[in-house]
Parts: sequence; structure tokens; C-alpha cells
Amino acid sequence: QVQLVESGGGLVQAGGSLRLSCSASGRTFGSYAVAWFRQAPGKEREFVATIGWSGSTYHANSVKGRFTISRDSAKKTVYLQMNSLKPDDTDVYYCAADSTSSSIPNDYRYWGQGTQVTDSS
Repeated sequence: QVQLVESGGGLVQAGGSLRLSCSASGRTFGSYAVAWFRQAPGKEREFVATIGWSGSTYHANSVKGRFTISRDSAKKTVYLQMNSLKPDDTDVYYCAADSTSSSIPNDYRYWGQGTQVTDSS
């Protein structure tokens, strides 16, 4: 079992930066892939980025060059560094974990509760 808790969301102006954290519990977290998704009200959950247990990463085209996913296995934490934020980035951001990296939400068994990122412009 893996439990995930997101943090770091908040108000941010367009062009600003924010770093989200996904902290995990569970002894086997180091062997899991972790992904970030985001969801706006009334819309489907959208893939943002994923990082495998080996550190390999994949970012959605919509955030490539602006967002960076990383992990600190010793701290059991995965980060999403978000730079050059746009109003369209305003969403609830979720982290998810499972044994294999994927961009499909249904491939992940474990989810956090989400953290809100809001454009304050």
C-alpha cells in the first residue's frame, strides 16, 4: 500500500513559479512510478508528467520546457517544478503511483487528494 499527500499549491501570477510536492508512505515507494495529473472542473483528468523508479521522465507537450518532474527517493517525495505558469495551468493537481509509468489515469491505483493551483492575475 502507498499513501500519497500533495502540497505546495496556492495562488500564483502568470509567469510565476511554484513547486508541488508528493510525499509518500510505504516501504516499496522507491520501486513505483509516479505521475502528476491535473483536472479542471467539468473536464477530464489530464496527464502532466511521470517519473519511473529509475528516474526516467516524460512530460506532456503542453508543459514541456516549463514543468519538471523529479524525485528524492530518500525523502519518498516527488516534485513538480512549475515555471512560466499560464492561466490555463490553473487546476487541481494530483499525484498518482503504480508499478509502471503511464500517461493514462486508470493505470494508477494510488492517488493523493489533490492540491489547488490558482492564477491570481
